[in-house]
Amino acid sequence: MTLKLKALLVHLLTASGAVLAMLAMLAAVDENWSLMFWWLVIALVVDGIDGPLARRYHVKTNFPIYDGELLDLIVDYLTYVFIPAFALFKSGLLPDWTGWIIIIVITYGSVIYFADTRMKTKDNSFFGFPACWNMFVLVMFALQPGYWVILGFVVALTVAMFLPLKFIHPTRTERWHWVSLPMAFGWTFFAGWATWVDFHPESWAHWGLVVTSLYLVFAGIAQQIIPEKQP
Repeated sequence: MTLKLKALLVHLLTASGAVLAMLAMLAAVDENWSLMFWWLVIALVVDGIDGPLARRYHVKTNFPIYDGELLDLIVDYLTYVFIPAFALFKSGLLPDWTGWIIIIVITYGSVIYFADTRMKTKDNSFFGFPACWNMFVLVMFALQPGYWVILGFVVALTVAMFLPLKFIHPTRTERWHWVSLPMAFGWTFFAGWATWVDFHPESWAHWGLVVTSLYLVFAGIAQQIIPEKQP
């Protein structure tokens, strides 16, 4: 198999996220939230795989006809932002006016963030909260903390998208990579577990989601505060 063909296959793998997004949307319309999140978790796994493959097979050089970064952003907006916002609105977790506020805040703020050329930092982290609403909404479905708490988190995270705060990329940020990667795998495992048991309130998966989510949210900020040791 030639490098050109391998690069094309990576692009096609990224594009498969659009199909997963449609399947998730169909489940969301039927209010089958567990199935919706299953598709979104699978899309998250695909998103975690295609990046390393794209760099390994140098898709920009070997198949430059397709813009892999643009393709990735389109799929990410569907699976990270649009469908999770719809689920949060439709589920009833945020009633009346609060639901309208979050659906506007999430979709509008995120599309502006996705167009921000400063999104990535030099160490391959994110400049501001990277609009991972798929992960946030899944945790909210699992914990169901009340609509004021959810609304507060949505507003805070939206503001954080445009603040000079660092958020790690679990597979690309080198510092603390030995912790970040297992935490990312752990979050994915607990997300699948919580979805499998239909977000049963007594599931231990919820505690795993809390611990791994706290690390993924605050690890980058901690790196800004704690100076890196020089070799």
